[in-house]
Amino acid sequence: MKITAKASGGFAGHSECYELDTSCHADGKSVEALLQRLDFFGAAPPHAIGADIPRWEITVDDGPRRRTVVLQDDGSAGTAGWHRLLEHLRHSA
Repeated sequence: MKITAKASGGFAGHSECYELDTSCHADGKSVEALLQRLDFFGAAPPHAIGADIPRWEITVDDGPRRRTVVLQDDGSAGTAGWHRLLEHLRHSA
């Protein structure tokens, strides 16, 4: 499973990019489990309104399935699971 997360936006125009192939990473199974808990291929993160809110584009390619979701990173409680995924990618990639 290949995961790409790209950040953009916010007041300072912040950008980040992380890529992870779970089949090549020792911690890959825990990332896959986190994606399953988020129901990545079925659910969508909550959307916030505001041009100054940082935005993440997260793509997961699982062979037969590929999906991209957009997360408006407003820090709300509804984004907590998505933040866990991003923190995992930051530390694993």
